[in-house]
Amino acid sequence: MSSEPPPPASAPAAAAAAAATTEGLEADLSAATISKKQQKKDARKAEKAEKAAASQRQTQQQQQPQAEADDPFAANYGDVPVEEIQSKAISGRVWTDIGDLGEADAGRSVLIRGAAQAMRPVSKKMAFLVMRQSMSTVQCVLVATAEAGVSTQMVRFATSLSKESIVDVEGVVSVPKEPLKATTQQVEIQVRKVYCINRAIPTLPINLEDAARSEAEFEKAEQAGEKLVRVLQDTRLNYRAIDLRTPANQAIFRIQCQVENKFREFLSSKQFIGIHSPKLIGGSSEGGAAVFKLQYNGQPACLAQSPQLYKQMSICGGFGRVFEVGPVFRAENSNTHRHLCEFIGLDAEMEIKEHYFEVCDIIDGLFVAIFKHLNENCQKELETINRQYPFEPLKYLEKTLKLTYAEGIQMLKDAGTEIDPMGDLNTESEKKLGRLVKEKYGTEFFILYRYPLAVRPFYTMPCYDDPSYSNSFDVFIRGEEIISGAQRVHTPELLRKRAIECGIDASTIASYIESFRYVVSFYYICMHWTACICYFSLVLMVVDNYSYGAPPHGGFGVGLERVVMLFCALNNIRKTSLFPRDPQRLAP
Repeated sequence: MSSEPPPPASAPAAAAAAAATTEGLEADLSAATISKKQQKKDARKAEKAEKAAASQRQTQQQQQPQAEADDPFAANYGDVPVEEIQSKAISGRVWTDIGDLGEADAGRSVLIRGAAQAMRPVSKKMAFLVMRQSMSTVQCVLVATAEAGVSTQMVRFATSLSKESIVDVEGVVSVPKEPLKATTQQVEIQVRKVYCINRAIPTLPINLEDAARSEAEFEKAEQAGEKLVRVLQDTRLNYRAIDLRTPANQAIFRIQCQVENKFREFLSSKQFIGIHSPKLIGGSSEGGAAVFKLQYNGQPACLAQSPQLYKQMSICGGFGRVFEVGPVFRAENSNTHRHLCEFIGLDAEMEIKEHYFEVCDIIDGLFVAIFKHLNENCQKELETINRQYPFEPLKYLEKTLKLTYAEGIQMLKDAGTEIDPMGDLNTESEKKLGRLVKEKYGTEFFILYRYPLAVRPFYTMPCYDDPSYSNSFDVFIRGEEIISGAQRVHTPELLRKRAIECGIDASTIASYIESFRYVVSFYYICMHWTACICYFSLVLMVVDNYSYGAPPHGGFGVGLERVVMLFCALNNIRKTSLFPRDPQRLAP
């Protein structure tokens, strides 16, 4: 999602979105509605599981002294007392990451820590234990022999571990004769010692195996007459700490990290300076704008919808080129697959020497660099996501396609879709244009520029040759808008003129400017104009800053979660938000 100040969604569009529930795919509104009945049911289930766990622990504590007395290898396994893991001592032991285990380690003794993903007893004297660390898994083999220091009691202890318990395993790496299908690492660990650091409750609120299934697995089971448990999105988010352990989720947020890192790296290489703007801003919203209001030491304040003002002030401050990665807050009641009330904004602003295409060129280079980096360096993560959520790789060009808004409108018209040439594109039109561009140009990533001035914020620079158009652009991935940007009006005279042209009362503007001449504030005005709702971000103090001398400049904003969602063709933005905040959710 763009972190540029947004136009509000129309009431009919919101109502249509609210009606589109798809339980199977969880693509739209049902994903955002929390069932109180389900929450109570989950709470009762968790309470019952905790009681069972307490009973199991009590039984184990009663049985352990007798087991130790009968087992000469009792010291090689067991539950580690809490006091032993309270930073009591530094042992100097060397730990190995599960993901680093390979055939080159054959014969080497290793110490690993991970979650017990699966336990499979073969007999009283043999069992398999699958350990997981992040995205990597390895099979551990327990065989009761005196030479290995493994007893039948130790085998029984390993198989009694509850799933997702945190476990330490010491053993010797071996290479199996046949390839392993159930684990990422193609080696085994012949277990010598196994210790439980922290036991999970016997029955978890959600089963990780269920949460990791693909739609294809459900279809296959249905054809075979089997019924598998489907973990719906509300339940996933209620128990997000468990849901995040699935391979796909582990991969998604590693991809997200790489996008953010590449954003910083690329812009830094282009002489951009990283900044951090305040998220608490003075004033309150005007005209019902979508901001979160709060009290700040007795003064009205709100959470920033965008760093727009501060980016521009930084340009006025002489930084030349700036970027920011930070939270953005939108108090919009948009229960859709692509909107959040809080997201991470990737914002940039820069001086323009001659043409706002200089900003477009930065976007071109930035996103092509991001796409290349992900495809070349994140193949494991992309394949992991693809297994649960199949998608086609994003198609893009080395030199990003740029089309004028008029060209886009003509393509839609030629395909039988009538669009007001001076109006804005709706969601359906954007998606259709995305399909048409892909068919004609072979790309799913493109820039649409020279939008009608009427559908852009009043601080957008008009085109020199036709003032009914603007020096603005949107950027699309797979038929969905991810970026809004433009050249800004940088002279106070033109800014005042544009505000008046947009129907903002001149006396109101004058009073605002006078009232906030020495105070930095961010106001938002929502108003009707020429049969469409235009959302204006009225940056009052910036007018004064322009009076002090401001270079021509422009910029853009993009939502990190939306970039990842669309690159991986996921059906809901909540999948790319670690702990989503939408109109219905404030926890966990």
